[in-house]
Amino acid sequence: MARTLVVTNDFPPRQGGIETFVHAMTSRFPADSVVVYTSSEPGAAAYDAELPYPVVRDRARMLLPTPRVAGRAAALARRYGCDRVWFGAAAPLALMGDRLRREAGVRRIVATTHGHEVWWARVPGARSLLRRIGAVTDTVTHLGEATRLPIAAAVGPVAARRMVRLVPGVDADAFRARPGESAVRRRYGLNDRPVVLCVARLVPRKGQDTLVRALPEVRRAVPGTTLLLVGDGPGERSLRRAAAAAGLADAVVLAGGHPHAAMPEFFTAADVFAMPCRTRRRGLEGLGIVFLEAAAAGLPVLAGDSGGAADTVCDGLTGHLVDGRDAAAVAARLIGLLQDRDTAAAMGERGRERVRAEWGWDGTYERLAGLLAVEPGHGGGER
Repeated sequence: MARTLVVTNDFPPRQGGIETFVHAMTSRFPADSVVVYTSSEPGAAAYDAELPYPVVRDRARMLLPTPRVAGRAAALARRYGCDRVWFGAAAPLALMGDRLRREAGVRRIVATTHGHEVWWARVPGARSLLRRIGAVTDTVTHLGEATRLPIAAAVGPVAARRMVRLVPGVDADAFRARPGESAVRRRYGLNDRPVVLCVARLVPRKGQDTLVRALPEVRRAVPGTTLLLVGDGPGERSLRRAAAAAGLADAVVLAGGHPHAAMPEFFTAADVFAMPCRTRRRGLEGLGIVFLEAAAAGLPVLAGDSGGAADTVCDGLTGHLVDGRDAAAVAARLIGLLQDRDTAAAMGERGRERVRAEWGWDGTYERLAGLLAVEPGHGGGER
């Protein structure tokens, strides 16, 4: 049985869009055909024990392509008979690809990009590393045109011609709207208030600060509107201060981080989903799987016009794209969605239909499996 070694820093119980992507793929492999090599994480032992395939945790909290880590990856590939490798995020771990070929006889290497590689592509030293990654892999994947163009320019013409689009998916049934009283509304005392939900790491690029600045105007037009922020991160303290300074301490609920399996009940509690992400310090939203999850739940979506967000939100049809720095524009769109419930419901329904038709996980897995297939006599990589 041929096996795939998955090398990644992004694996549950750590939370995030890339973690969801990687786990969704590994869970679709036959259990005896995949091995995961990843970093350490609190709570990992109990989580890993429930999985049907081996997960090997490094002692480090973050894997880097050091000689030690590369040596251990090669040893794992030999031990488990892995002749193909998938790097869950290309940069920087795919730099180990050449050593895996030499020492473990790996014949096929796929490296997936998610958006942060665009920053690498625009910084001279990091750009040269992306070119090395293009040279030692068979395929570098991309999410869409917003990320493909800068990454293709960095990896070089030969690797650019081998780039393939590989996008995350959504289990639409898992996020379907559930009628009846919401447990999340009871838990946080939201009652019948209009709720704007944002699910994202609390960092400036995700735009929670813009939502807080927009909220007073929204509440003047739609009294009682509450902002529910789900996620954790370094921006929590500044968001609490901003809400308190604006007299919004009771109108901004910071719910903290929650497992991905708990997300459907948060979407059920919301009237609108909003994440006015913005391009910041050369970082952008690679795609925004959370926009697709919100659409699958039947919510109208307000997204910042950054990177690949436009691939997930059809402006004016399933939601709105806005300048993530413009609090007035964000407020105007939120007010429209909260006041015109028929239009909002129609946007949510169109978004759900689109997710079901175009963004299934099984199709993504089939494409990845095809990319990892080893052709007879294939040695891979640009030489």
